[in-house]
Amino acid sequence: MSAAPPDLDRLALGIQQPWAELILRGVKTLEVRSQPTRTAGTIYLYASRRPSTLPAAAEIVERLGLDLGALPKGLLVGTVELVGCRSATPADAAMACVPQELLAGQYVWELGNPQRLAEPLAPRFLPYGVWFYPFRRKGASPRRSRG
Repeated sequence: MSAAPPDLDRLALGIQQPWAELILRGVKTLEVRSQPTRTAGTIYLYASRRPSTLPAAAEIVERLGLDLGALPKGLLVGTVELVGCRSATPADAAMACVPQELLAGQYVWELGNPQRLAEPLAPRFLPYGVWFYPFRRKGASPRRSRG
């Protein structure tokens, strides 16, 4: 059974490890960002080449017994649905996997239905911002279906 071909028009979001792994495991259901987003729907998760240097990342790696060095980096690792965006509150700390003090003045992007890819995929085009298209050039129009 072969894997489905990649969706050439799907947006990707770069996430540092271990956060990408925690999203795929359903542990992290809120992504903390400094800006809101209007993007919604299924997106690719791109595990950034550099892991997080936040103390909270080191703490959760130790608590869950993860091997940070073994986690994929620089690859598309799965998909997740971006279902909403709102201002962060202190009550979001557990679902965001970060201390409350990191949530002040931030936004949380609500995530659902994480799906790990059978095999991580190398993007054809590397990230050039928060959002990127891994299989088409920046500024290229999405392909239209003929049917």
